[in-house]
Amino acid sequence: MDRAVCGVYEVHPERVEKARAALPKEAALKGAALFLKALSDPTRMRLLLALKAAGELCVCDLALLSGVSVSAVSHQLRLLREARLVEFRREGKQVYYRLKDGHVFTLLEEALAHAEENT
Repeated sequence: MDRAVCGVYEVHPERVEKARAALPKEAALKGAALFLKALSDPTRMRLLLALKAAGELCVCDLALLSGVSVSAVSHQLRLLREARLVEFRREGKQVYYRLKDGHVFTLLEEALAHAEENT
């Protein structure tokens, strides 16, 4: 028998209601899930960490750093843009990417700290 499962079925209405009241709206839940899903790929994490370190990089720089093709980097950056983790600016024909905001920077730092703590 799995010891992580309750031995007796008992509902705690006060706790359930407190938890229900603390849940964000559905749109926020979906946005947070998309955000975390985008972070779940090692290549995307590598791209984000490179942007965290350098501040701003072009697609060619990111391809070189991550060891994947420019096309693959572009695809990953599109996913990161959809998750609102990165933004870009154009300078002539060159496109430069950077982290969207301080929340992304902080989340990356916390994720790494947590991972390194448990290795």
